Order: sequence, then C-alpha cells, then structure tokens
Amino acid sequence: MRIDHFRERLRAHGAKPCHEFRVLRLWATAQDQGSGRRKPEDFLPASVRAALPELTADLAALARVRSEHPADDGSARLLVELAGGHTVESVLLPRDGVCVSTQVGCAVGCLFCMTGRDGLLRQVGSAEIVAQVVLARARRPVKKVVFMGMGEPAHNLDNVLEAIDLLGTAGGIGHKNLVFSTVGDPRVFERLPLGAVKPALALSLHTTRADLRAELLPRAPRFDPADLVAEGERYARATGYPIQYQWTLLEGINDTDEELEGMVRLLSGKYAIMNMIPYNTTEGTGYRRPSWERAAAMSNYLNRRGVLARLRQSAGQDVDGGCGQLRARSAKPARATIVIQPVA
Repeated sequence: MRIDHFRERLRAHGAKPCHEFRVLRLWATAQDQGSGRRKPEDFLPASVRAALPELTADLAALARVRSEHPADDGSARLLVELAGGHTVESVLLPRDGVCVSTQVGCAVGCLFCMTGRDGLLRQVGSAEIVAQVVLARARRPVKKVVFMGMGEPAHNLDNVLEAIDLLGTAGGIGHKNLVFSTVGDPRVFERLPLGAVKPALALSLHTTRADLRAELLPRAPRFDPADLVAEGERYARATGYPIQYQWTLLEGINDTDEELEGMVRLLSGKYAIMNMIPYNTTEGTGYRRPSWERAAAMSNYLNRRGVLARLRQSAGQDVDGGCGQLRARSAKPARATIVIQPVA
C-alpha cells in the first residue's frame, strides 16, 4: 500500500488535510488514534471516526514482526513479514535509530551482498516502509531512519520519497536524520533536491577504481567513483549535510595503500564522512575481513590526511544478522549465509 492510497481513503470519508495529518501523525509515531490533547470526537468528522477502526486495522496489517534478534551492542534485528507473506529486515540501531528495507530482494547484485542473491522479488510500498518505523517506535524511541536495509532505494524511488516526506513532516524525524543510501543513480541526484524534505545521502563507494567497482557492483549504474563523489559534493553543499560514503573493507581487495591514496585524492576538502566497516567473513564467499589493526590504521591515516573517517562495526554481528541473512534462514533454513554491506 502507498501512503497516497490511504490519504485517498481518508478523503473519501470526508477528511480534510488537517484530519489526514492527525491520523497519519499518530500512526507514524506509533500512537493510538485516541491519543492527543484533542479527542477524536472534538476534531474528526463523524464519518472519519466511523471509518477509523477499519483504516487502522489495515495499517496494522501492513507489517508484523515475525522474529526479533537482540544483540549485545544494543541493536536488534527484526524479521518483518509484509502482507502477502514476503519478509524483509529492519534493524533497531543503538542511539535511537532504525534501518529499514525498501525492496524484497535487490537487482543490483553486489557480490558481497546476501539480499541480491535471489534478485528483486517486489517493491515495498511507502506505507510498508513507514510501517517498519512504526514497529520500531512501538519498541523504543526512534529519532533517525536509515534507508540502508534490503534493496536499492533508487530503484523504488517514488515509494521511498513518499515515505521520507511523511516521516519528515507528520513523523517528526529531522530531515538530516533521514538517510537515503544508494549505490548511485542519476535519478537520485535529480529527484532528491526537489522534495520538501531533503534527506541526508549515503553513497556506497567501496573503491576508488571504476573497474573494481563494476566488478563488485555488477548491475549498479556505471558511475566513475570521481563522478559519483562530484555529484555527492553538489548535494552536500546544497543541503548542508555531509555525504556519508560507505566502504565495506575486503581484505586484499579494497584495503590497499593504493585505495587509501585514492580516497585521499577523491575526498580531501570534500564535505564528507568516510564510514569504513570491516566485512563479516563467512565461509564460501571468497571474501575476508581485514584485521582490526589494518582497518584502524587505514582510518587513522585518512584522518591524518584530512579525510574524516569513522571505523564502524556492523550492528548485531553476534546474532549473525547481516541484511538478507534472517530472511534467507527463514526461507531456506539449510542454506549457508553470507553477510552483506553492513548497516551504519
């Protein structure tokens, strides 16, 4: 379901924009429709009140938590079942954040990613995206929403932007705390600046070499890393939010001195943050994580050279829950699991 479809149903029952806003605000913030200083009978038309039980039941049916996997770092991975039986993953992050999925599966096919192994199965509707935030808010406070779970948000742009608009208005999330993550797509740089709610942007870089990027992200748009950084810099300067560059560290592949110098060359003087996350080694993938000492040395070197770098751990490593893994275990319990690009 899309949020616009729900708005149309409200309007069909006589709701005006102020009534729509109240109903959607209470839903998006995980509050009961009877909450607030003004009682429904003092504010909502009788026809809207009569329709509310059915409408709220339909919203509640958009998504449910099939299983929850808390981790020692304060995060928790949720296997979320959508209407129709498909599952996606959400992650409750430390410090009041949630990472949500925008597609069931993914068409990009990153070689180190479990989500794309079965390709794209279906899009996640804008209301289903917000429903993941609602499930999170029913469990803990949420002040930040990261669109970094299963799927490529640029391939479901209308639904993702509709969800961002609601979360940044009625949902009460600060615009810079809505983080749109993408491998890079020209449509992103065309559409994001036009919205009333302009999210922060996270770009999956992973290498400074165009040939290696094409190998690791085989179905991503053919953006030369330098051109991708240039587009990111324009957006960063226009919005006032630094670009978050994502770099999954793969031993012997993108943890080299050559790549370090490439990062310095591309990012020096840029309004940017480099987030480096060591890959979670899994047997049979052909990829390994570098030592923590090597990863820390890379981060320290970048900071000394004027590139703001952060070395991160993927949330929930101790529950073996990289994006796509919970869903894969649920669908095919005997299948070996692979950790994908970690969630920041």
